[in-house]
Amino acid sequence: MATAAEIFNRDGYRGTDSNRIAKEAGYATGTFYKHFKDKREVFLAVYETWVTSEWAAIDSELSAGREPKETARRLVELAIDFHTKWRGLRASLMELVFTDEEVRRFYRSQRRRQLDVIAQLRLRHGIPAGRREDDAIHLFTTERTYDAIGQGELKALGLDHEIVVAAMVEQVFALLS
Repeated sequence: MATAAEIFNRDGYRGTDSNRIAKEAGYATGTFYKHFKDKREVFLAVYETWVTSEWAAIDSELSAGREPKETARRLVELAIDFHTKWRGLRASLMELVFTDEEVRRFYRSQRRRQLDVIAQLRLRHGIPAGRREDDAIHLFTTERTYDAIGQGELKALGLDHEIVVAAMVEQVFALLS
């Protein structure tokens, strides 16, 4: 899975084949097919692992006991780091969401899971409860903004990185208060 993640991130979904994943992981092609039926299945497993690790890191930051403003800043930095490091994987994911019904269904199931995680984190960390719709809007807007930062859109558009990050910190801080 780690090798597949690296290859998808580096070469994109379309530029990757299961034989290369197996070979770079040090396995025979047949071994790959004992664990995954095809490239899409391993891609979805990689994406699910990515989502799980991002939310585990968020939970860890929320558990650190920092002041809310500092927590918000660290959460934004964490998300930017995730979306920057994994920009190739994220770009392939977004392409597939628009072109592949199976990926779209899986992506939406992960979205539902993310909304459930947000509700659980709110409860566990004493963050005021919010409407699921508001959490979805937050998820949609912040994720797209983090992707834009990771993909270099701010620079391409002549936008000030620090201003955008400060706005994101304020948005996350408002949720924590």
